[in-house]
Amino acid sequence: MTDRNFCEMISRGAPGPGDGGKTGSWRVLRPVINLEACIPVKTNKMACFNCWLYCPDCSVSKTIPPVIDFEYCKGCGICAEECPAGAITMVDEATPIEEEK
Repeated sequence: MTDRNFCEMISRGAPGPGDGGKTGSWRVLRPVINLEACIPVKTNKMACFNCWLYCPDCSVSKTIPPVIDFEYCKGCGICAEECPAGAITMVDEATPIEEEK
């Protein structure tokens, strides 16, 4: 076996779209959180956060209330599928934000 120090090995690449880059432009559907149904907001406790846990792009914050960073969210819908309260719905990206409220 060779004696290598793997801790000194680093990546020389830079992230781009699809590699941890800003993928929000890919989105066709965007998640909208109904704060009245969201478990952490209702209980005011660090509970649930399945949306944060399962988001493959780490675009959901672990705060009360949860906030989605739309620069990185690509609209996969995993957060909506994993929400036990059904507080997240996927809305067509062409829908104006004023109509969501």
